[in-house]
Amino acid sequence: MADDLDALLAEVENKFCRLSRQDGADKAQGQERKRNRFCEKEEEEAAAAAGERARFSKVLTKGASEEEDLDAIIKDIIDEKSCGKNFEKQASKLPSCVSENNITAIQAYGKRCCPVYLGGSTAPYGIGTNLSQRTCDRLRCTACDFRVSQYNDYHWDKSCDYLFFRNNMPEFSKLRMKMVPKKGSRAYACQCAWRSIHELTDLSTDRQLRWVCSKHTE
Repeated sequence: MADDLDALLAEVENKFCRLSRQDGADKAQGQERKRNRFCEKEEEEAAAAAGERARFSKVLTKGASEEEDLDAIIKDIIDEKSCGKNFEKQASKLPSCVSENNITAIQAYGKRCCPVYLGGSTAPYGIGTNLSQRTCDRLRCTACDFRVSQYNDYHWDKSCDYLFFRNNMPEFSKLRMKMVPKKGSRAYACQCAWRSIHELTDLSTDRQLRWVCSKHTE
């Protein structure tokens, strides 16, 4: 009888110990899974924060770059408007014996016409100023972004229209179909506008044209 009781107790003890060990193992695995999920969540949050910082830094960099570009454009416009006044001030300080070549050298300092002149075929090219009225050969249109072509001793036929220049610029072989020979005249055209000029003309007097001096390299 005593032997049977001991065997029964031993069996109960073995089963209880196995269950305790199994519970402990399951509990440890559960805690490990929780730690892994917590670590994964922290890594995801760190990656998201890093991505957000990178996007924010990119936005700041882009904003700074656009602001610098805008500042450069504004400065360029201000310089263009003030170049005539500055040149007149400098020229007024020169002695009366200064030659035309010296004046040309001074006007080349700005590298941009101010004001911008158009003219006939006899008008000389160069950097235009109030003192040296030369016609600009570096014209560009801010509307169509085409360089303005110029043809001496021609003027445009009256039948020219927007579509003609839109489809044929800047091919001379196609444009000449509507170019009429005329001594002393100069035909100007971009992809969206055209003019036949016979006399020296200040570009600012024609408000429909979006042509500007794109700066001279010489």
